[in-house]
Amino acid sequence: MADAGKVTLRRGITGGLLFVFILGDVLGAGVYALMGELAGEAGGMTWVPVLIALGMALLTAGSYAELVTKYPKAGGAAVFAKRAYRRPIVAFLVGYCMLCAGIVSVAGLAVAFAGDYLTELVALPVALVAPVFLLLIAAVNLRGIKESVGSNVVMTAIEVSGLVLVVVVSAVALAGGLGDLGRLTEPPVDGPVFALLGAALLAFYSFVGFETSANVAEEVKDISKVYPRALFGSLAAAGAIYLLIAVGSSSLLAPEELSDSSAPLLDVLGASGVQIPGWLFALVALVAIANGALLTSIMSSRLAYGMAEQRLLPAVLARLLPGRRTPWVAIAVTTGLSAVLAVFGTLQLLAETVVLFLLVVFLSTNGAALVLRKDRVEHEHFRVPVVIPVLGIVSCVVLATQQALPVWTLGGALLVVGVLIYLLMRRAGRQDAVSAA
Repeated sequence: MADAGKVTLRRGITGGLLFVFILGDVLGAGVYALMGELAGEAGGMTWVPVLIALGMALLTAGSYAELVTKYPKAGGAAVFAKRAYRRPIVAFLVGYCMLCAGIVSVAGLAVAFAGDYLTELVALPVALVAPVFLLLIAAVNLRGIKESVGSNVVMTAIEVSGLVLVVVVSAVALAGGLGDLGRLTEPPVDGPVFALLGAALLAFYSFVGFETSANVAEEVKDISKVYPRALFGSLAAAGAIYLLIAVGSSSLLAPEELSDSSAPLLDVLGASGVQIPGWLFALVALVAIANGALLTSIMSSRLAYGMAEQRLLPAVLARLLPGRRTPWVAIAVTTGLSAVLAVFGTLQLLAETVVLFLLVVFLSTNGAALVLRKDRVEHEHFRVPVVIPVLGIVSCVVLATQQALPVWTLGGALLVVGVLIYLLMRRAGRQDAVSAA
């Protein structure tokens, strides 16, 4: 029976807000540099890895849609793992991996914010910009979920407008006879099949972010109907935008021109004959980065809150700010850790570590969808065919085999830290039980 006097999270997220929440997190900042990297691996066929990556993302999204609507609790993957595997350490490590991915991702976005795009406006050191940037993100997060997601609506509109501009300008240029659609069938030079698969792994990174929505499940209205529509709709919208940008980019610029560029979309606009000031497009990119950081910060703090509620992390992380009812301790702790990583970490290593942690989470969630299929709940929920989580597991294994040794080393070290934290908490729990007796 629920505790009538307990303060709970406010259900302030509607279907429209959730759609924008997920879309903004999936689009993120990666797409602004994606096409150059994809062209370097896929040649003119950049649209192929985008399609493959979208399919991979939809597989795991299917498992999330079933589990989130079945068990709508903050904590997401950690809650699913606890129910499915019934081993506290497994649930803890899954939640810990998700939490690490969020904290590291926010740190990486802070580093990206302080990088080349900001330099178009003003040159300041990362050690100064990143912590200040994260404090501003935390302030918005503290105001409340409705205000945070409301800010996301504005930032996502700006972010998407920049991408739509690229799509429209590319279409006009192609209709006017510029570019070469024949490039879209030009395969990569070295090993087309493996090169396209490697490019798909790169493109997959730009689709992650949808999983963060599981951690605001308690704050969504009518989740069983709203969540699947918002999840699949946002992934489909992101996929469509990516495909159109891939087609326009590869048609207007040769693969070698795209791959050599550090600002490929700006170069695409230049190739179309439309001159856009560098500072203006830099502002749009900065908004995109800030948007991704805000949404991931929301996820990290709600995940820490949910794990504390499940007694997987110290109870202090479940404290809510009176009036605002936001998890202020969780926000403060996750923001502080991100700031430390942003000051001392590099963008490349942080990004690759995020992917590895998320693959562990996705493997667990797809497995949980299989284990819990016979579990019955009193309310209606979304269901996917059993083959979907099976294929989701296969896709995660394929992606994991592509990770470099340094990433495995860092990820393994952080997992060892997680195990130590779990053992210390378990020991403290036993001592509390003895004292109470």
